Amino acid sequence: MDWTQYVDGYCERLSPAYWAEPINAITNAAFLIAAFVMWQRARGRGAPLAMALVVILAMIGIGSYLFHTHAQVWAAILDVTPILLYILVYIYAVNRDVWRLSNRYALGLTALFFPYVALTIPLFQLVPGLGGSAAYAPVPLLILIYAVLLRRKAPDTACGLTIGATVLITSITFRSLDTPICGYLPTGTHFMWHILNAVMLGWMIEVYLRAIRNPPAGAAVAAGSGH
Repeated sequence: MDWTQYVDGYCERLSPAYWAEPINAITNAAFLIAAFVMWQRARGRGAPLAMALVVILAMIGIGSYLFHTHAQVWAAILDVTPILLYILVYIYAVNRDVWRLSNRYALGLTALFFPYVALTIPLFQLVPGLGGSAAYAPVPLLILIYAVLLRRKAPDTACGLTIGATVLITSITFRSLDTPICGYLPTGTHFMWHILNAVMLGWMIEVYLRAIRNPPAGAAVAAGSGH
């Protein structure tokens, strides 16, 4: 693999120059702002997984900035790896602290994310206009599945997850439109993917914090029985 191979995948980029995507690069500050806000809200709450998500959220902003400036394979890996890590940590956190599963079952259910995306990405690739965004489309679907399953056990959490999924669907829409409307909007729309994702990821941490502050009915009983 050529780690320094040039990657040009966005409307705004017209050359390999460092600042060829100024808007796409600068809007990654939204992730750092969201991480700072959520760090303020999560610290001192006895929620180590929330703090881990905050750190990963900041890493997403840094990785994306590096990709939209260097535009090389190594930077692309630094861009997507924290996103995957955030998803896995969040699924585990919900499995353990909202569903009140044991660590073993929470980890096992989290691992099912990989066959889930392997099955669903090819289906989303059949959707006209999604393009490369098909790789992200299984995520809001999974969030909505969790929301439906939690609607009785933890209705407030289910509502919060639904809001997060809606924001992410909007974000994916902007990401998908970047190339098709490039001829009409030279800046593209990828920068909205950054801004909306920063809002959504910060919100998802807030949803988790509220869920563990107000555990669903019966959670204390479940915890006392060995979960």
